Parts: sequence; structure tokens; C-alpha cells
Amino acid sequence: MTADCDTGLLAPGRAGSPAEAATGDAALLRALLDAEAALTRAQVSLGLAPEGAGPAVAAAADAARFDPRDLALRAREGGNPVIPLVADLTAAVGEEYGPYVHRGATSQDIVDTAMMLVAVRTLDLVLADLGRTAQALARTAADHRDTAMPGRTLTQHAVPTTFGLKAAGWRALVLDARDRVRAVRGTLPAQLGGAAGTLAAFTAYGADDATALPAAYARELGLAAPELPWHTLRTPVADLAGCLAFAAGALGRVAADVLTLSRTEIAELAEGSGGGSSAMPHKANPVRSTLIAAAARRAPHLAAALYASMTAGDERPAGAWHAEWEPLRDLLRLVGGAARDAVELTEGLKVHAGAMRRNLDTTHGLVVSERLSAELAPLLGRARAKSLLTELARRTYAEGRPLGELLAEEDLPELAGVDLAGLTDPARYTGSAPTLTDRALERR
Repeated sequence: MTADCDTGLLAPGRAGSPAEAATGDAALLRALLDAEAALTRAQVSLGLAPEGAGPAVAAAADAARFDPRDLALRAREGGNPVIPLVADLTAAVGEEYGPYVHRGATSQDIVDTAMMLVAVRTLDLVLADLGRTAQALARTAADHRDTAMPGRTLTQHAVPTTFGLKAAGWRALVLDARDRVRAVRGTLPAQLGGAAGTLAAFTAYGADDATALPAAYARELGLAAPELPWHTLRTPVADLAGCLAFAAGALGRVAADVLTLSRTEIAELAEGSGGGSSAMPHKANPVRSTLIAAAARRAPHLAAALYASMTAGDERPAGAWHAEWEPLRDLLRLVGGAARDAVELTEGLKVHAGAMRRNLDTTHGLVVSERLSAELAPLLGRARAKSLLTELARRTYAEGRPLGELLAEEDLPELAGVDLAGLTDPARYTGSAPTLTDRALERR
């Protein structure tokens, strides 16, 4: 290990994740070489290069031949790593076919294409983890379809809900993220335009129809064919920013709830294997949720940097294109790590239904005051019902006695035959939560 190697020491959220490997310097070098080899093959397929050029460049484009650190240092001269890479690759291919390396392309063609390859390969990993997370949440929602818990608004108990509905809502967000990532993944294009996006060099090298080359290039790489060179039309990068930031936020929403509900004084949820503390042996910290929450906080700022690069000038920009590389890689890593952690979180999540019921009773029945208002108004009149419940709420807080018990002591003739115990049971006032859960779980 060299002193300048980024080992992820300050990035436990992505350390060791498949996304980290898919976005590392070795993976980027592989993508750059794949882009160069595919460009030669595409030209061979259209008769713009001899048959032997494709295999020769592909054979030389072996990542083991090249030193990423050396390329990084030499990239300072021209501002990007493609310039030294092309020099080394051309030398490795040899005199006969070396002239067909990078022929007609510009450095941005190769870097943009390589970044799209890295993105596609990373998004495939993210999609797999989002799928597993959604499956885990579907099981949890089904298992707890009828498990009553306090609904909380503005941090306070509101009315009862079910944990099944909460988990179904989490799953809906994860599926929204999956759908957005999947849609963007299918549209990420290769980049090929030459020096100023006109494909002029390829015509100079003998192409009858240079506009056919970008599609051939894209086919070689498994990327979408671009309608136009997009050197300064940064829709693909902006789309990536949007879907990745959304995915981070969706997973962060799950993590935020878990962090709240796993508090010691709430204890309705717990991670399957909590993390330890350096100072307090009794703690089992919600580490997976913590790392996901951290990713969700960073992702919007990285996305903002990518959106800012849309104001790229001229036919090829200075600075705007270069400013994308690190934020895009960081965003892919963040979301990839968060998706990995979300699988572990949701597959191991512990649900404490007893604590949910205990917390429902914290307000001694006041959590169903909305229901009582609706049920008593027709019997007592709206004003009288409101006055009565206001006074009973005061006494419930002051005396620490159940609302139902106090209501029964009122001995009101209008309430004869009314099931007060049922009316004040929080578990029997979850509305359409079970039905909504069933409906949400129909989505695939």
C-alpha cells in the first residue's frame, strides 16, 4: 500500500462495498481502456480501420500494463488522464496498428464514455441491492400488516397507524428509487464527437457517413447511442445526479425512521447487529442507519455540483466537464454503499411489537381522541362532546388515568350500550392502514 492510496479510512459507508470496487481507479482505468478498444473495433466494423487493428488494440488494452498513479501524475500536463494513456497504449499496440488508437476522438469522448461505463456497472449493483431491500421490506410489511403503533406528527403522538403501513411506505420509496435508477441506466450514452462535436476527423479518415460511427461505438460498449455529441449537453450527467440523489434520500428516509424508533426510550425497532461503542460497553448503535443517513446528507451537495456543470460553454468546456469527475464518482460510491447497508439493515431489522403497544398506551388513550370526537358528537352534540373531551384530557394528564376509565365514570345516559373499551383501544383505530398496506404490496 502506498501512502497516497485512498483506502476508505474515513468512508466506512462505501468501504468494502461492490460499488467501491466498481468506481475505484482500477475500474476507471479499465473503463478508459474499454472505451479506447471499442472505438477501434467500431471503426473496423465500418471499414475505417484494418481488421487486425481491433484485436491488436484490445490485446494491448490490458489494465495490468498501466500504472494509474503514473497516469494521474502525468495527467497534470494536459488536464486529463487520457492523453498519457493514449501515448502508452499506442506504444503497447506497436507500430503497425498504433495509428488506429484513439483515431479521430478527443479526450472528452473517452473520459465521458468511461464515466458512463463506470456508472452503468455501478448502477447494476445498486439496482440489485435496491431489489433485495424492497423484498425485505415487503416481508416486513406483510408480517406487520396489523401491528399497531403510534403515528407521530411533528415529533408527537398523533393517531395510531400500523408498522406494516410504515414499512410499505419505505418500500414504495425504494421502488421509486429503483425505477428512476433503472430508467437512467438504460439511457446512458456513449460519447463521440471529435474535437468540436462535428465528427469531422472521421470523415477525413474516410468515413462516408461519420454519423453512423457513434451508434456503432455504443453497440460495442453496450451503451445507448447518442443523438448528438453531448460535450456541452450534460443531460446524462444531470440524470445521474437526480436519480442517485433521489435514491440516497429514499434510503435516508428509512434510516431516519429506524434511528428515531430505535432510541432507548422508544425501542420499537433495533438493527439486527448493532455496532459497539469505544467507551460504553452496553451500547448497540444503529450503525447501518447512521451510515445511510450520512450518505443521504452528502448526496444532494454532490448532485448540486453536477447540476452546476450544465452551464458548460463553447463546443467543449474548460472546467465544467472536469468538475464532474470526482462528485460523480463520490455520488456513485455513496449510493452504492448506502444500498449495500440498506440490504443489511432491512434484512436484519428487529421489530418490537410489544414496545409499539406499550408506547401506544403512553398517553392513556388520548391517542384516539380524534375518534372519540367523531363518535361522541352525534350523541352529545358537537360543543358538549368537545368540552367533555377537553376536560377529560386534562384529567388524564393530571391523574395519569386511562381516558376510557374516566369517560366511563361520567355515567352519561347517551353512552349507554356504547363499547367504550373498544372506542378507546388504539389498536382498533388504525383506519385503512391494513388495506393500504395490501394495496402497496401489489406493486412489483
